[in-house]
Amino acid sequence: MGERVITMVEALNEALDQIMEKDPTVIIMGEDVGRYGGIFGVTKGLLEKYGPERVRDTPISEAGFIGAAIGAAAAGLRPVVELMFIDFLGVCFDQIFNQMAKIRYMFGGKAKLPIVLRTTCGAGFRAAAQHSQSLHALFIHVPGLKVVMPSTPYDAKGLLIASIKDDDPVIFIEHKGLYGIKGPVPKEMYEIPLGVADIKKEGKDVTIVATAAMVHKALNAAKKLEEEGISVEVIDPRTLVPLDVDTILNSIKKTGRLVVVDEGYPRCSFATDIAAIAASMAFEYLKAPVKLVTPPATPIPFSPVLEDAWIPSEKDIIEAVKKVVEYKK
Repeated sequence: MGERVITMVEALNEALDQIMEKDPTVIIMGEDVGRYGGIFGVTKGLLEKYGPERVRDTPISEAGFIGAAIGAAAAGLRPVVELMFIDFLGVCFDQIFNQMAKIRYMFGGKAKLPIVLRTTCGAGFRAAAQHSQSLHALFIHVPGLKVVMPSTPYDAKGLLIASIKDDDPVIFIEHKGLYGIKGPVPKEMYEIPLGVADIKKEGKDVTIVATAAMVHKALNAAKKLEEEGISVEVIDPRTLVPLDVDTILNSIKKTGRLVVVDEGYPRCSFATDIAAIAASMAFEYLKAPVKLVTPPATPIPFSPVLEDAWIPSEKDIIEAVKKVVEYKK
């Protein structure tokens, strides 16, 4: 028998099921997470198994139910609360940035806040500008929040279990375009530690740091570049906070070239953060300027043709890699 292969949705659902079975303090809250099973199917079947006390459908009030989840966490539960789209974080901004991120610090560590806020990001679904953004940089900016962004079913399950067990608030971001991808996932419960990057492909000429769906585009680009004699190393940080800086720096020291691929807007972004780390901590190893592959700084178009052009492509990644390889000081 070969390895068991399941989708990311199935891996996330299994993670929730296994941790809820083991730990009665884990509860789920959010819009359509119960009877409907989540709009993407991640919480399917959990209401029937664990009941309405532990799987709670909420009113359409993000500030209200995220605030309630913060209170539940402070009182000893481990809530997994769903913000249906990352675009909606403006509605509950204060609860996340001023309450969730700061309570443990302001109480001198006496109040733990073991809460996971699951949300979705990513363009490409003709969902227009208010349901397609990747706003993870906003969470990264605020101290007190851990930020997780998996790219494979295996990583998604292990990271979600680790996030729920963590005593600090974790923002767990799932790219809509990855829900249907398949990969090997062990049936047993396992954890992937937060703050540990994964080298998805080893190489010696160029380092690519990529997130979520961009990891797969980077791997496809790397395969095509191999045919042209360019060896690319692809690193998936997996957790954006805490960030595994050492793995990234060690790769840059080996290759001397860096391309960062991210679906967030280009200014004050995860991509610029990685570029700044490279420039300030590994400048002497760089053989070429750091290249960023991001969307343009515009709202996401609804037009299919324009939306497809807006999203970073394999072609964009290949062109960026070739520029850093061909660069001559």
